[in-house]
Amino acid sequence: MQLTDTHCHLDFPDFDEDREALLAHCQASGVTEYIIPAITETNWHRVMALANQHTGLCYGLGVHPWYAGEQEEGVIDRLQALVSSRPEGLVAIGECGLDLRSHVPQAGQLELFEAQIKLAVDVELPLVIHSVRANDTVAKLLRRFKPVRGGVIHAFSGSLQQAEAFWQLGFYLGVGGVISYERANKTRDVFRAMPLESLVLETDAPDMPLQGRQGERNTPEALPEIAAILMGIREEPAEYVSTMLHDNTERLFRHRKRQ
Repeated sequence: MQLTDTHCHLDFPDFDEDREALLAHCQASGVTEYIIPAITETNWHRVMALANQHTGLCYGLGVHPWYAGEQEEGVIDRLQALVSSRPEGLVAIGECGLDLRSHVPQAGQLELFEAQIKLAVDVELPLVIHSVRANDTVAKLLRRFKPVRGGVIHAFSGSLQQAEAFWQLGFYLGVGGVISYERANKTRDVFRAMPLESLVLETDAPDMPLQGRQGERNTPEALPEIAAILMGIREEPAEYVSTMLHDNTERLFRHRKRQ
């Protein structure tokens, strides 16, 4: 299998001690490409530098909703200036979105997300969207602004109706380690029911470890296991599922491979 981790944070300090060895091991296990979404202005250039150092690494630039209240004035203007130059390896705007959990600061989230949707429309790049307890609100915003390149709903765990709505809007669903949990029956049912053409794989490393590994560092090494679980859910030939997931990723991100 040739697998792409469409959402992992390989630039995080969690990987500083063994990043090179980890990438080599992942390559041997069939994980050959990665998309690293930035989460705040402070790591834009870090993800860019990392992608420039390694074959198969691409990235998104944006501001995660958790950091909406921490951004200095003019952050969207600086983001627009950076992405408008179309640096090599840039494939998305994000990670951006809404997180409506009660303990997450809400100030500035909506305005920042709307600005990033508009930017994605302007530069014709897909969005990497973080949506927690906000799927219906996110879908309303996407209907309003109509981003032409669509995007992906990272770590999707909503209802089948919400999944269908996102797919109709041109948004893929990120399939991650949550499907390994016994309690995730509804999410597995959604991924079984949705067209295979609507799915992409991700780990969210170093977060979102698989069941039984809570509290441990997650890595892209988990991606073949996530793929295998999805294949079991789908009950389709492994080669077919693998090929479709690869094609979906190519179609969504259209990223330029470094030779």
